[in-house]
Amino acid sequence: LPGSLAGIFLERRARLERRRKKLAEEFKESMVILASSLAAGYSMENALKASVEELETLYGREGLVAREFSYMVQQLGMNRPVEGLLADFALRSGLEDIQSFADVFAVAKRSSGDLGSIMRHTAEVIRDKMQVREEIITLTASRQFEQKIMNLIPFFIVFYVESASPGFFGQMYGTGLGRMLMSGCLAVYLVSCVTAKRILAIEV
Repeated sequence: LPGSLAGIFLERRARLERRRKKLAEEFKESMVILASSLAAGYSMENALKASVEELETLYGREGLVAREFSYMVQQLGMNRPVEGLLADFALRSGLEDIQSFADVFAVAKRSSGDLGSIMRHTAEVIRDKMQVREEIITLTASRQFEQKIMNLIPFFIVFYVESASPGFFGQMYGTGLGRMLMSGCLAVYLVSCVTAKRILAIEV
């Protein structure tokens, strides 16, 4: 019963993580578009406006980054500074790469440097970092699948033994000592699942 309550929380976290991964992927493509616009001599404000149409073509109007960029363009029309909008986007996204991009942009604009060159270099670094992360995920995909299989094996063993020999686990689940022992085994199992997941969660 407590596990079912924890499952709701874990599923919510998993959905949030999938959404963040999708946002990171779309943001990587938006970096390519922004870098191209900046190389053509666009200001950051105009580069955002020009990128909205291309992002909507790639991901549709409901694309995560397309909606964010469209919102920022609307706010620019209300005379809000672009660095503030990027900082707000970074805060809401919770992604380190977007936060880094917003920070670098704010510093570059305040220092009155070569904004186009700085932002293109920043976009390339972030894009390369995301590509490395994607390669790591691809290389560890088989190990992650093996981990999921190993996580399910104890349940299959219990199901098989109980089906083949009904009542075999009676002492384990029908007595106080047995329940304490199996609860300890369950705790060890959960710790091993979390540990395996952390080992495969390689950060870049």
